[in-house]
Amino acid sequence: MAGTIGAVKVICGLGNPGERYRLTRHNVGFRVVDLLADRWDMTGEGRVRDGAGLLEVRRPEPIGRVLLVKPLQYMNRSGVALRSAVRQTDVDAETDLLVVCDDIDLPLGRIRLRGSGSAGGHNGLRDIIAAFGTDGFARERIGIGRAGAAADHVLATFRPDERELADEMVRLGADAAERWLREGIGEAMNAFNGLELTPD
Repeated sequence: MAGTIGAVKVICGLGNPGERYRLTRHNVGFRVVDLLADRWDMTGEGRVRDGAGLLEVRRPEPIGRVLLVKPLQYMNRSGVALRSAVRQTDVDAETDLLVVCDDIDLPLGRIRLRGSGSAGGHNGLRDIIAAFGTDGFARERIGIGRAGAAADHVLATFRPDERELADEMVRLGADAAERWLREGIGEAMNAFNGLELTPD
């Protein structure tokens, strides 16, 4: 494709922009991307393009070039921002994209990776499926539990007794994303889908 920046893997964390949402349950995807950037010593080196925060890094072989993306147009417009952000790359959503998001139907302490699937009621995933015209991309769902009205629950912060476990889930989510980069979705699923963390 003329004018592209070549082959790249993309990890997209979902969330809502702004300080008021930073530590809400809905923003665990953003937190995983932020942690990856921190691990790779790339914090503060990103840019905003077409409604998304971008950080491009080069990892040791065989991983190569990685684009970390945080859509910044609120959850239900995630696909629009992500599609625009990667338009100058050769990304094939079905092989090169991992989307990290919260899951209200998984308990806190569990993550689930899949190579494809429906949106499962998640507005961010629904918009990405619409924007790319496929549900055949990898996704990593991080459990946030369910309590009360769903809309209120996802926009709430974690309770004090949940925060340590939530932090550990973000670390586990980053570990799983790195496994996906190194070994693919199948190996990441085998390694992480059966794990369940519990409060100390």
